[in-house]
Amino acid sequence: LLFKISNKRRHSFKAALDGGCETLYCTASSLSCPHCSTKACKNFTVAEECIPISQTEKYHGEQCVCCPPPVFMPLVTIIELAFFLYYSLPVGDIGPNGPVPVDSIFIYRPDKRLQIWRFILYMVLHAGWLHLLFNLTVQLVVGLPLEMVHGSARIAIIYMAGVLAGSLGTSVFDAEVYLVGASGGVYALLAAHVANVFLNYSHIECGIFRIFAIILIASADVGFAIWDRYAALSAEEEQPVSYVAHLAGAAAGLTIGLLVLKNFEQRLNEQLLWWIALSIYGACMTTAIIWNIFFY
Repeated sequence: LLFKISNKRRHSFKAALDGGCETLYCTASSLSCPHCSTKACKNFTVAEECIPISQTEKYHGEQCVCCPPPVFMPLVTIIELAFFLYYSLPVGDIGPNGPVPVDSIFIYRPDKRLQIWRFILYMVLHAGWLHLLFNLTVQLVVGLPLEMVHGSARIAIIYMAGVLAGSLGTSVFDAEVYLVGASGGVYALLAAHVANVFLNYSHIECGIFRIFAIILIASADVGFAIWDRYAALSAEEEQPVSYVAHLAGAAAGLTIGLLVLKNFEQRLNEQLLWWIALSIYGACMTTAIIWNIFFY
């Protein structure tokens, strides 16, 4: 698996080199300079090889396709909506922040953490219609375009990595709370969009604006989640819901996004970035798992 992931950009990198300058040459002004040798000029030209901008923009645009159609984001959205209706309709009184199905076999609970499926399946439950509406809206608005460009498999990996990171992060940093919702996966998608802009910045319109918009939306939601977490605690409600999953999911989305998303603008130094991202995610996940097994 590591071999496949580490070589996932081989074909696009070859296309980048094939589409660039195929011949090395020195300008007359370079050759006339007594301090510039032919060898130095050739080395400089190799370092500047790239695809012409018009070709790369066309290639990047062609990747956003509806055939095959995106299936992961619509499927996850339907499942989460169905579970919300199943648990909420019998209660009758559905508020913006509740009720929380604390007795569900899917909710992450610190006293039930040996039931390891809860570390993943908590994502199908939501605490109120406002929580559900935000998550479904973001994962459709952000997740669908990413899935149309990068494919269902890559987006599924990012989303599920964020969900798992959310529960593991909560078990370490906010160990006494319950956890529901797909916020870990949603924030992984938001961070993956930032990673996509970083990888293909020169071929994405308004890249800086997109990053600032994501930061603004995420900051507002995390701020509300923090306030709700400690407001619930001060009001002595039964069980507050954690916000750590938002932050852990974003960290997972950024690192995994750099690993698996397609890169249409290859650079020779990106192999180092790939290994750094893999090391950070692997170290964090391993530490959280060891903590849960031996030190909880």
